Amino acid sequence: MDSVLFKGLITVAALSVLIIIHEGGHYLAARAFGMRVLKYSIGFGPTLFRYQPKGSPTVFQVAVIPFLAYVQIAGMNPNEEVDPDDPELYPNKSLFARVTTIAAGPIANYLTASAIVFGLGVSNTLPPMQPAEPMQVGHVVPDSPAAQAGLQEGDVIAMANGRKITDVAELIEQTAPRAGEPTVYVVEREGRALPPITITPADHDGRGQIGVGAKLIRLHENLSVGDAAKLSIVLPCQLTMAQLNGLADMFQRRSTEGSGGPVRMGKMVAEAAQAGAAPFLWI
Repeated sequence: MDSVLFKGLITVAALSVLIIIHEGGHYLAARAFGMRVLKYSIGFGPTLFRYQPKGSPTVFQVAVIPFLAYVQIAGMNPNEEVDPDDPELYPNKSLFARVTTIAAGPIANYLTASAIVFGLGVSNTLPPMQPAEPMQVGHVVPDSPAAQAGLQEGDVIAMANGRKITDVAELIEQTAPRAGEPTVYVVEREGRALPPITITPADHDGRGQIGVGAKLIRLHENLSVGDAAKLSIVLPCQLTMAQLNGLADMFQRRSTEGSGGPVRMGKMVAEAAQAGAAPFLWI
């Protein structure tokens, strides 16, 4: 299958699953509190498929454009013509019921993430997450300044711009401000120091990058069921906070490393899918 088509299809599939789970949370909460759900739509635009169970007020449908889903609950639309005394309307339910129904979507996503972390934890397939120290090269981007300078996977970057490097953050600190400026790096290979290497970081939106990624190591191995359960509660919160901090850094232009939009996201999802079930579930 064409790689671009594969990336597009796998990205749509992954996003669709997330959306279905999110809207499923809203739907289940609304039904649990006795609200009338008029429609559960996956996608928007022209309808491809629709089904209404006998005796149910809910129409389940799949539409052409997959990047959206929604649950239509009676009474949520202020322009909807309804009986104001209808007990199944959203506005006529308790504050607790209304707030819980709104929160149920994110809660469903969080519980799904927790279940994935727990499953990967007990099966000992949690992917590596922590950058190695000292700063060891995990991969080299083809045709990048680092590749052209001869850096290889497994190399340890010991110094940059005359400063000692102990982790990936220090490497970024010394490289990012030097876009287009020749910079001397001291590299160790198989325990032996190589002659100093001069690399000119490429300019990516005003930030210097040499085109290497840090080697990642496993933080969690051979977890007990109890430890996996604890991690399934804590880790999704930690990852969410890390993503929020990354977004804040991006908007403040302190970092562009993680930005890239739908194309980059599609590439990451496709690569994870090709790597196996565990990396795909993780991403």
